[in-house]
Amino acid sequence: MSLTRTKPAYKILLQVQQKSVKAFSMAQPPPPVRLGIVGCGNVLGAYLALIERLRHQGLADVVALCGREHRRAAAKAAWPSARFLTDYSHLLSRPEVDAVLILTPMPEHASMAKAALEAGKHVLVEKPMAVDLVDARELISLAREGKRHLVCAPFTILSPTFQTIARRLRRGDIGRVVSARGRYGWAGPDWADWFYKPGGGALFDLGVYNLTTLTGWLGPVRRVTAMTGVAIPQRSIGGRPARAEADDNSQVLLDFGDCCFGVITTGFTIQQSRGPGLELFGTEGTFYMLGDDWDPDGYELWQNRANCWQTFKETQPDWPWTDGLRHLVECIRNQSQPLLDPEHAYHVLEVMLQSQAAGRDGQTREIRSTFRPLVFAEPEATIEAHRVHDRTRAE
Repeated sequence: MSLTRTKPAYKILLQVQQKSVKAFSMAQPPPPVRLGIVGCGNVLGAYLALIERLRHQGLADVVALCGREHRRAAAKAAWPSARFLTDYSHLLSRPEVDAVLILTPMPEHASMAKAALEAGKHVLVEKPMAVDLVDARELISLAREGKRHLVCAPFTILSPTFQTIARRLRRGDIGRVVSARGRYGWAGPDWADWFYKPGGGALFDLGVYNLTTLTGWLGPVRRVTAMTGVAIPQRSIGGRPARAEADDNSQVLLDFGDCCFGVITTGFTIQQSRGPGLELFGTEGTFYMLGDDWDPDGYELWQNRANCWQTFKETQPDWPWTDGLRHLVECIRNQSQPLLDPEHAYHVLEVMLQSQAAGRDGQTREIRSTFRPLVFAEPEATIEAHRVHDRTRAE
């Protein structure tokens, strides 16, 4: 007779159930990222469509908002289940908040991002990340030490058109780039005067886009000089006169090294404009990004060997300039590193600050910071453009 003892049937069944539960839990997608938003004004309106899409997909939801009391009704109408707070520290103390979106005036960005990182939150901060380099460096250190994501606007490097041009530049499709131009401006805001006060200005609000895009394509800037000033000293804010104290008109000259130069025209001084927002001139051809880098409309390419202009249709016409939020949510859920490097945002901030300094004294400034070059993988196969008849349903 065998002396081997067998396990009771109920124990075998229990083990099978435990393994099944573990396998089921491992297969479950991570829960939605819980967002806290500070700043319920004009910029939040631009994020609404993306936030609603993320909520509908089960990827993220808004659990708390912080703003002035007169914003309460509109915020509660948009997110009835979210808590509305007027004290930012109360938002940061809530354990259910995973990530904080900072959509406040520019001079408040650094202090609010610092508080959020110290509270253990992931952070998305609108541009610029700070208005001085000491604060910006502290934010990067806090994010690194706390192992939290710090995602800084603008998000132009996430657009499919930007990435397509970046890959083609890397392949040498127009040879070596030797000259570049960016232009972005408009007549200027009329809803808040802080845009025209110290800590504001056209470079921080507008030029930051072209600087992020050109450095994303061409790498770090080595030297910068600029002409900056206040071209329209009297503004109207809410129907009342306001004096402009921050630069509203800038021409920035960039040296990328190896005799590659760029120029950025930006300001609250451009009533209307036509033509490509960015241009890249290489030894064997030219790239024109059509539209603006935050709202691209495809691109045009000249190659000497083809001896003609080629026009490429925008592959994602509804790409939103708020896309950094989607990217942050994906990185939190997938436990992956963002493509958006805060060191890149720091470099752009240094270039802007040194441009302002050069505009005051006319001297060329060396740029000390740098960042890792951007490398983009080849995209997955997509439906050919002529086979898409309803882009609103295209995935």
